[in-house]
Amino acid sequence: MLGIGRTAKEKQIKSKEDASAPNGSEVHVFRKPKLGLALGAGVARGWSHIGVIRRLEEEGIPIDVIAGTSIGAVVGGGFASGKLAEIEDWATSLGKKSFFRFLDLKIGGSGLFGSDKLNELMKERFGNHMFSDLKIPFTAVACELKTGHEVWLREGNVSDAIRASFALPGIFEPRRVDGQWLVDGALVNPVPTSVCRAEGCDVIVAVNLSEDIYGSERAKREGALETAEFGVYAESERAAAIASKSKSPRSRLFGHKKNAPSMFANLVASINIMQNRLSRSRLAGDPPDVTINPRCGHIGLMEFHRTAELVEVGRNAAELCLPQIKDALAIAAHRMNS
Repeated sequence: MLGIGRTAKEKQIKSKEDASAPNGSEVHVFRKPKLGLALGAGVARGWSHIGVIRRLEEEGIPIDVIAGTSIGAVVGGGFASGKLAEIEDWATSLGKKSFFRFLDLKIGGSGLFGSDKLNELMKERFGNHMFSDLKIPFTAVACELKTGHEVWLREGNVSDAIRASFALPGIFEPRRVDGQWLVDGALVNPVPTSVCRAEGCDVIVAVNLSEDIYGSERAKREGALETAEFGVYAESERAAAIASKSKSPRSRLFGHKKNAPSMFANLVASINIMQNRLSRSRLAGDPPDVTINPRCGHIGLMEFHRTAELVEVGRNAAELCLPQIKDALAIAAHRMNS
């Protein structure tokens, strides 16, 4: 395991403190459990993380540590830097093709899309925030391209770390941080519960976006395979290519033959399959106390414009898990203070 930057200092409160009270009695100090939230990868479906956080806040459940991979790092970083409302407002404003304005097609580079526009977007949304400025400890998970090592980004510029965490291989250009080429953390740790555990969290809540198999199957049965899995952009590009009989790089990338996925669809779906299998393995080996599984499988991986629906999906998923979270916190508090 590699980490860039210093290890976050543990801010643990002692469960009991012996003090010399006037009457010579012990003073018992209640120790509150430390809750860590691990936000998983899932491309556009990650907007459901916003709904999860909103519901926890409404219930008065404090988030003491947050870790995110890929889109989970975007939302987690937004929350930690106090900009979640701005991220939500921007995401809600996206239309069916709005997000693709930030993708500059770059055939021949280290990714299908260049990074200039995405870099500008990250700086615009997160400003010049440094990790040391954040309200709560936050870690973005990435993967070192040369060695395959998992990298925990927790120092320096927040927007640079987030940009590295969602650099999908073959689609977005890798990000160079401290001399290392970094790509999407979903390649090694799609749901970063291990980060929260390393931070000394007493209760870990994970949000896994890849478990709603039934939603995906329902979308396929309804004949929305290309649209549901890969977003309406691929479908519109196919129609445009057929109409114009264009041989442009864009039409070759997004266009596809009948009953066959486009090149872009193939890349995104393959990464999603890998992420799903890896998240199951990692969560089985390092299980959180509570897992929230938003039912977002019917929403396409690139359908960034369905923010309002995804936020509600996340809110509903968190609502279902509130009893488990409260029980886990109560048990942890009892164990720590008994």
